[in-house]
Amino acid sequence: MIADNVLPSVLVPNMPEAPDSLRPYAELVRDTGVRRLWTGQSLKVEAHQAFAHLAGAGIRVPVGLSVALMPLRHPYEAALQARSLALLTGLPVVAGYGVGSTAFVRSLNGRPFTSPRTMAADYLRTVRALLDGEIVDHAGDYHKLQGRLIPMEHPHVEVGVGVLRPNMARTAGGVADVAITWMTPPGYVAETLLPALEEGAKDSDRDTRCRVATVVHVGVERDGRDPHVLAHTAASGHLTMEHYTDMLRRAGVPVDPADPVAGAAALVDSGTYLYGSADHIAAGLEEYRNAGVDEVILNCAGVLFTEGQAAALRDVREIIEAVGRRNSG
Repeated sequence: MIADNVLPSVLVPNMPEAPDSLRPYAELVRDTGVRRLWTGQSLKVEAHQAFAHLAGAGIRVPVGLSVALMPLRHPYEAALQARSLALLTGLPVVAGYGVGSTAFVRSLNGRPFTSPRTMAADYLRTVRALLDGEIVDHAGDYHKLQGRLIPMEHPHVEVGVGVLRPNMARTAGGVADVAITWMTPPGYVAETLLPALEEGAKDSDRDTRCRVATVVHVGVERDGRDPHVLAHTAASGHLTMEHYTDMLRRAGVPVDPADPVAGAAALVDSGTYLYGSADHIAAGLEEYRNAGVDEVILNCAGVLFTEGQAAALRDVREIIEAVGRRNSG
């Protein structure tokens, strides 16, 4: 027998472009029994609607958003959409949210948020309160609301937030159910993020810290593959962003936003991009669990964008099987 919480989850790395774009990934999640299907903010086929389409097609699996961008929707709309997904799938949902880049926020609002942490905390509290059936009376700098969701029984929705650095981890620790991290090495999670999450929980008089779900770049070693090319293809965008590169430098990974090619090599050399046999990758994923990560999310973006969906799904399936072998007994 394999404990459910040992199995990884699966990320769809690209924005869906058609109604059935997510179907092969959802079928893999259904057929392998892994924990959850995740996808991020989509500016093509919107992620909530893509997941709803799957449910309507009869493919009902646990789903998660990593992350939907807060500036695109009022917290009331966010809570309504998340609850609707839980009702349509009949299964628990992780509704993860992110503040968005300064440029993105400015493009929508005309100016950046004065305090992204305050904005995030207020947003998450309101979404959580609405999902819990509470009447919300809030008049803050970033949103206003007097009201509640129409009461309905529904599967549980966890409210998550994207976390890279200690300050946002403290915020998450005080208000979120899940801290969702990307490219965060296991040692950094254990030594930097977990203490900050626990501090935030303590400051808010919470009994326990929130869960941690970490997205990990992976690629199975095969003839003709160059891990540095895969890592650059998968992560070049993040490797030019100051908040990601700052996090990686804090974690001891020498990256510079001006040189994403060298940054990709550093991801591979440090094991932040997990490359090797499926069994080697399974061992690397165990390091995340040992570091305190509650849910590991497989991201095969490098393979997807260089070789296509079939190759990426093959890698994911082999890694899932390797995790199963490692933990069976």
